[in-house]
Amino acid sequence: MRKAALTLRPIRTGADYEAALKLVEPYFDDEPEPGSEAGAHFDALVTLIEAYEAKHVPIAPPTYEVFAGRRPLTLAMIQRLHAELGIPAEVLIQPTPKHAA
Repeated sequence: MRKAALTLRPIRTGADYEAALKLVEPYFDDEPEPGSEAGAHFDALVTLIEAYEAKHVPIAPPTYEVFAGRRPLTLAMIQRLHAELGIPAEVLIQPTPKHAA
């Protein structure tokens, strides 16, 4: 990765947030070695993104309806589960089973 690509900027707007998500996305496919320059960049990006999300992207706690399959996960829930627990997004984006009333 080029040095210019490793520059960090504060995340202050939705556009900054989207840009940061695009920068961090390739790291999830090929996670850099801890302690490397790319690893430090990855860690810093994740920290900035988490700080922005904590302030601007509230995620409601899942209800028992989600666990029971009566209500689907929201996009925000899917993103958080994928980012923080490493659950593949394709596993989380599944049709909700229909329950008989």
